[in-house]
Amino acid sequence: MSLRQYEYALAVAEAGSVTAAAELLHVAQPSVSQQIRGLERELGVELFARTPTGLVPTMVGRAFLREAEVAVSASRRARATARAGADELVGELVVAVQMGFGTRQLPGALGALRRRFPRLEVTVFEEPSSAELDRLCRRGVLDLALMAACERSPADAHHLGDEEFVVVLGDGHRQLAADRVELRDLAGEPWVRFDRDSALDGVLLNVLRDDDPSPTTAARVSQTATAARWAAQGLGVTLVPASAVPDGHEHLVRPVSPPVSQPVIAVVRQGAGPAETALLELLRQETWSGALQSWV
Repeated sequence: MSLRQYEYALAVAEAGSVTAAAELLHVAQPSVSQQIRGLERELGVELFARTPTGLVPTMVGRAFLREAEVAVSASRRARATARAGADELVGELVVAVQMGFGTRQLPGALGALRRRFPRLEVTVFEEPSSAELDRLCRRGVLDLALMAACERSPADAHHLGDEEFVVVLGDGHRQLAADRVELRDLAGEPWVRFDRDSALDGVLLNVLRDDDPSPTTAARVSQTATAARWAAQGLGVTLVPASAVPDGHEHLVRPVSPPVSQPVIAVVRQGAGPAETALLELLRQETWSGALQSWV
């Protein structure tokens, strides 16, 4: 088996057909077919089921593809490390961020990284579930994860600072007259909440457990910007990290009392290369603790 076969199998799984995978890989279709047949023959299993709508990974194929993804990612990192020079860094960097955290800090750090290493490809995605981020970290798929600290945080995590949480209120809400909103004064308010497996929804339930243990749910959303905008329209109040408040909504934001904050950590893969190290140092230079703006 070869890494090329792994890459071809991953492309077929992504594209759903040999033809589309060949276009994605910029190779001839017979080459992809031959590599997949050879891989299945060598393994002695069927990786893909042929269906009327295309190729679908079998149960064995899904298990194989998970490991193939790890192997291909590791190979890309090794090539990037080997080709890294003092003035040039090439390759791919895969970054995951827990939804709502580092919304203002991460773009600045990535911008500086790209200016320093313009040939470095960076893939970033948001993940609402801290459990899923932990799983991805353990699988070795991620080069760097940015998340809130939790009980499962690894001992070698890098503490960057703290994210303070704020409430976003509707225009004309009575609590806008206060400099800081008491959480108990929001008891009975409808809330714009996040998906049930989201870490942000867990924060809300934790801080309300004494004053409003069963908050009324006006809506559930997946993105912090959506929650803030819907709250601004009066659908309900919401609780988000301060850095996640979209521009133009600052006048509807208030700190809460007692204060709510969470430590933000960066988890870097074992054997981190120069790209991960550079991004970590740039994240350290961003403003974290005490980054809450003067909202009023």
